[in-house]
Amino acid sequence: MNPGKNSDTKELLKPGNMLRLYASGAFPMADDNGRINWFMPEIRTIIPLNNYNIPRSLKSFLKKINYEIRFDYDCIEVIKGCADRERTWISNELIEAYKRLHKRGNVHSVETWYEGKLVGGLYGITFRGAFFGESMFSRKPQASKAALYKLIEHLNLKDFVLLDVQYMTPHLKMFGAIEIDFEEYNKLLYSAYTRACEF
Repeated sequence: MNPGKNSDTKELLKPGNMLRLYASGAFPMADDNGRINWFMPEIRTIIPLNNYNIPRSLKSFLKKINYEIRFDYDCIEVIKGCADRERTWISNELIEAYKRLHKRGNVHSVETWYEGKLVGGLYGITFRGAFFGESMFSRKPQASKAALYKLIEHLNLKDFVLLDVQYMTPHLKMFGAIEIDFEEYNKLLYSAYTRACEF
């Protein structure tokens, strides 16, 4: 999906339109020129909330280090942390769009803190029983994995149906991520939208 003209892009980045696109299974990414495109791959990656895996090495590591996990404490800084890399799909225009969604209560973060500093985390978009994971970052060992661990626990506690992580990576595969076709993904979307979940 390509929004095309710049004016169309701005229209699609309005909070209501963004939510409608996410709800249909699409997600935005900016290219190297800052142009924002919406994608809807035929193969989607999810972490099944009823059949996930927490790596033993992560559990062991977290027993040895005093990480603090916070929810929605500094969401915008998490987004900026995710964008702070040599090549990023999170443009300044997207950050501003996420700020608007955050004010509406549809962007959430799970944050890893160490000695009073933000050292990792993740963020995503929520719509009813679906959490659309967008990005994560880490400045200390296992910091982003710790946030993902707590996200999975939290989504189960809150009765969420879907944890969408977009594309498969070795990092996500460790947590039991699987690829499904869009027809199966749509069924999960429908099931998620029957739940009035609060993050």
